[in-house]
Amino acid sequence: MTIPTPAADGYITDPRTYRNRLRRLEGQLRGITRMIEQERPCIDTLTQISASKRALEGVALSLLDDHLRHANTTGTLTDETSLAATSAAIARLIQP
Repeated sequence: MTIPTPAADGYITDPRTYRNRLRRLEGQLRGITRMIEQERPCIDTLTQISASKRALEGVALSLLDDHLRHANTTGTLTDETSLAATSAAIARLIQP
């Protein structure tokens, strides 16, 4: 497996991949709105909310992975400020 060359903006993964994933998530959220408007069973709606939450977390983790891979290949994660910013981002992701 080859790792693509990092783009100048810091993404290793093609940003269109994220755009597509987020657009699918937008569709899921619109579907949840429709479920509530149609008074669908709460359990079904909560199941869709849970799936949407996992999808968004997946995007966030992929972005974090991209950030770390980009920093590793470019050597930009060497100073305390960069490390602190990355640590803070990780902390925000794992907070309940």
